[in-house]
Order: sequence, then C-alpha cells, then structure tokens
Amino acid sequence: MSAGTNRPWQVETNGINKIPDPLRTGRVRDLFWIWFAANIGILGVVYGAVILSFGLNFLQSLLVIILGTASFFLVGILSVAGRDGGAPMMTLSRKVFGIYGNILPNIVSWLSLLGWETITVITGTFALSALFEIYWHASYIVLSVVAMVIMLLCIVAASLLGQATLVIIQTWASYIFGALTLLIIALIIPDTHWNTLLTRPEGPWLTGFLPALSIVMAGTGLSWVNAAADYSRYLPKRTKPMSIVWAAALGGGIPLVILMVVGVLLATRVPSLATSANPIAVIRNALPPWAAVPYLITAAAGLVVEGDLSLYSSGLNLLNMFIPIERYKTVVIDALIMTAGTMYVVLIAQNFLGPFESFVTLFGIGLAAWAGIFLADQWSDKTVRNYPQELLFPQAKDSRGKIRWPALIAWIMGIAVGILFTTSPFFSGPLARGIFADSSFELIFSFLVGALFFLLLKPIVSGVSAVMAKPSEAKTKVKEL
Repeated sequence: MSAGTNRPWQVETNGINKIPDPLRTGRVRDLFWIWFAANIGILGVVYGAVILSFGLNFLQSLLVIILGTASFFLVGILSVAGRDGGAPMMTLSRKVFGIYGNILPNIVSWLSLLGWETITVITGTFALSALFEIYWHASYIVLSVVAMVIMLLCIVAASLLGQATLVIIQTWASYIFGALTLLIIALIIPDTHWNTLLTRPEGPWLTGFLPALSIVMAGTGLSWVNAAADYSRYLPKRTKPMSIVWAAALGGGIPLVILMVVGVLLATRVPSLATSANPIAVIRNALPPWAAVPYLITAAAGLVVEGDLSLYSSGLNLLNMFIPIERYKTVVIDALIMTAGTMYVVLIAQNFLGPFESFVTLFGIGLAAWAGIFLADQWSDKTVRNYPQELLFPQAKDSRGKIRWPALIAWIMGIAVGILFTTSPFFSGPLARGIFADSSFELIFSFLVGALFFLLLKPIVSGVSAVMAKPSEAKTKVKEL
C-alpha cells in the first residue's frame, strides 16, 4: 500500500498503510497533548460522581481514581507498537490475530469507538443546547437538533483533516480549555460539603470499590487501547519507548485525576449527578449564574476534542475491515451512524446512565481480552518490533497466517469468561452471584484469561504446525535430489 500525505489543515490521505521513515516526523510531546485534550471533557466529573455513588469514602474514591487512570499505562505501552510498526493499532493487531482472524476483534473495536463518539456527541449536545437556552427561547427539540448539528460538524471537520491537524487542535485545546476547566474547578471546590465527605464510612471493597474501579478503567485507559498506535505511528523509530509510555500515561491521566476528584467533591452537594439523565445541566445548576456561559463552552469544546479522536480512529478501524474507500469517506459513514445514535438518545430515549454503563462494561470485556493478548504477544515475541508487510496486508500468493488461531481462540475464551461474571442493567451472567455479583471482576478476568490462554496455545499450535510441515519439507528435498 502506497503512502499518502499528512499536512496540517489538509485532508490526510494516509489510511492504514505503513508510514515510511522519512514521513515519521512526530514528537513525543505531541502525544502528551493529544491524550491530554482527549480527556479534559466533562465526563471525567461524571465519573467522579459515579465513584462516590458506590458508597465509598474519600480515601477509597481517591484510590479508585489513581488506580483507574493508571490504565492509561496500557495505552502508553501499546503506543510503542505504533512506533515499531508505523501503522494503526488494529492494523498491527493483524500480526497477532492474522489478517482475517483480526476481523472479529476489529468489529468490537469499531463498535466501541462508535459508541464513545455517540456518548461524546450526546453529552456535548446537552451542553450546547443548555447554552443556547440562555439566549434563545425555542423548543427542546429545536435546541437539541441545532446543538447536535454543530457538535457533529466540529468533530467531523477535525477528523476529516487528519493526524497533523489533530495534533495542533489538541495542543491548543489543552491550553485554552484546560485553563477554563481550572476556573470551573475553582468555583466548585469552595462549596464542597467537606464534613459530609470526610466523615463518610468506609464502603464495601468487593461490591463497591471493585465495581467503581472496573467502570473507571473501562471508561478511561481501556477504552482507548484500540487506538493507541493511531497517534504514535508518526513517531521516528529512534524514539525511546519509555518516553512514549510516560507521554501517553501522563497526558491521559493528569486531567482525568483532576476532573474525577472534582466529581467526587461535587457529588457531596449534588448526589443526583451520578444518576442524572442530563449531567451537564446538573453541574451547571451547581455553579453561579454568571459562570454558566464559560462552563457550557468549556464542556462542549472539551467534548469536541475528545470526539474527534474517536471518529478519526473509528474511520481507520472501518478501513481495516477491507472497506475499499478512502479514509475521509469512512469518517462520513461513521458520522452518519453516530448521528442516528445521538438522535435516539437525545430525542427519544432521553436516558443517559443506563445505556452508558452497559456499553462501557460489555465492550470493555472485548477490549480487555484483546489488550491482554496483544500485550502477551509483545512480551513473548522476540521479534515483536518487526511488523512485516505480509503479516499486515493480504498477499495474493500467500495464504499462510491469515487466521492465527491461538489469539482468536484465547480472545473468545476471554470474552466468554468475562460475560459469565458480568452484571449490567441489560444483562447478568450466570456466575455473577455472591461475591461476584456487582463486583465487576469481568474486565480483570477477560484480560488475564485472554493473555494466559494465548501464552498456552501459542507454543502448542506452533509445535503442531512444525510437525505437519515436516512431511512436505521431506517431499521437497526428495524432488530436489
């Protein structure tokens, strides 16, 4: 596959092709700002309120926040693969699962990104419609539709332009909207009910701490693992691995820790924040009237710079499923699907938390199993830095390795075990009983089972393949004689 172009403020023509070394001029600090901007959205505040809703005290909540956002180290580790392979994350995954075996994990990855895009647009629509409501007395439907169209146009425009433009947008968004976020935080903290927060009794560890930790992990670092290499593939191969890991981990983790702590503080005043159908409006009502406009602008803009990354990566995922169109067209296709989902939730269902929790949990299982397998391959394969063309893209004369069964079987097993222990508003697994009920062990189990089964199956399958190959090798030698 030939290389394309990637210039600021022009439509990027690179798709899932490997980026040639001369074009890999990215910088590690760009990676930091990309992930920083992607996580300054107001959803971090909602996560903080959700954590407190599990009955935890302040110290337990802080521990959940720190451990949960540490999941961004997974994003950092997987970003190193982007430097090594110079291709998007789910394209590099073909080396592990096989070119065609990778299709199933790719579908889960694509649906996950589509879901996050939709959640982002839904929340941003709430913010913009609330802003318009201050100056424009129109019906709920009119305000919502106009707000949704503006959100979609902003997110789609940035995603169409591509990686070089996203680096600039994310960097400046971090400066501007990061500063405005600090202003909003300064307004929230003084009215915190500190006595209520600091005297809360210790909550249950199995049925409170672990579910909260699982939701935070699934909604933060784990939700981005399938896009990690998409933004590191332009880094030169000489870039130090640990600098990549720290740039992604700190870029994603710092804003999330701050915002989730704010969410915990705010929930002492507004307990309904965790269960609200419109969390944006709840936060707005907790602020002074004069702060409504800067808050709503900050909330909407923060969600735009989060959504543009999801849409960019979902377009790459769609290309990875052998859709024979240009990258920018995949962005349009995903935008249409995202619009339909947003319209359903905003105009028909008008419910946020239930579908949100179920989505995060169920798709988190598939991503956790995939991440465990990919990381196990990175750890066990001595040639992991090599991503040859024939392992990533179909070759007309070579049918070997198109499905790598150890990875695919391990992934299915990881998902199966995770589903057995899953509890969600729409589905509960048969083993989600006793201490496993509402404990959200499914993500940890999926990750570990996927990785362990892969490490067990890989040498067995390799050994069987080697034995089966020997007779054909013997025949070849006889012919040569």
